[in-house]
Amino acid sequence: MITKLENSNGEVANQIFTVFQRSYKIEAQLIGTLDFPPLLRSIKDIENSETQFYGFIENECIAAVIEIAIENQHLEINSLTVDPKYFRKGIASRLIGHILDSIDFSQAIVETAAVNLPAIELYKKYGFVEFKKWTPSHGIEKVAMLVDFTR
Repeated sequence: MITKLENSNGEVANQIFTVFQRSYKIEAQLIGTLDFPPLLRSIKDIENSETQFYGFIENECIAAVIEIAIENQHLEINSLTVDPKYFRKGIASRLIGHILDSIDFSQAIVETAAVNLPAIELYKKYGFVEFKKWTPSHGIEKVAMLVDFTR
């Protein structure tokens, strides 16, 4: 089941944080870095965030989280994480599909590490195309992807 999460609630923020930490540790290994900025995000950062969080709930636990921001019909996917216990079950795909189907927007953008091929391939399935590649100061090459919709 997919539901909107109240990240301002400390207990919920802690659960989101736990999924982020478990998932981002695996992503950091995939990328081959020990210095991975998403791992530095605190529970307080999540609790105070003005973005929207949606969770995939399985067995009364948050199995995955998608974080989005919407401004002027532009949707930004800020994060998409799946607890490693729930990998390979299509949950990330279901979260993306839910957001794309239920949020009113004209354009969606997502960024990920250029070497994160599983994420890139997943976004491509939903029509996202690469439009930018760069290396920020933390040294991890990134790719930005975009999809346009006329609704």
